[in-house]
Amino acid sequence: MIEIIGYIAAFFVMMSFVMKNVVRLRVVNIIGCALWVVYGIMLDSYPIILPNIGIMAINSGHLVRKYLNTNKKKK
Repeated sequence: MIEIIGYIAAFFVMMSFVMKNVVRLRVVNIIGCALWVVYGIMLDSYPIILPNIGIMAINSGHLVRKYLNTNKKKK
């Protein structure tokens, strides 16, 4: 069961690398990173957990900034 989560996480992260739409790329990558965090928790592995939390935060920050910039342009 644990390995399946790792494979699914890897699939999501890999799919994010082939996307052209940046917003979709970041969302799919966040999903993959969240699954890596779950996988890391199941293995009690901080080297898996911590960088993926960081990547999720970076991707989330980019999405928020893009959303805020989009709203500024509409006003």
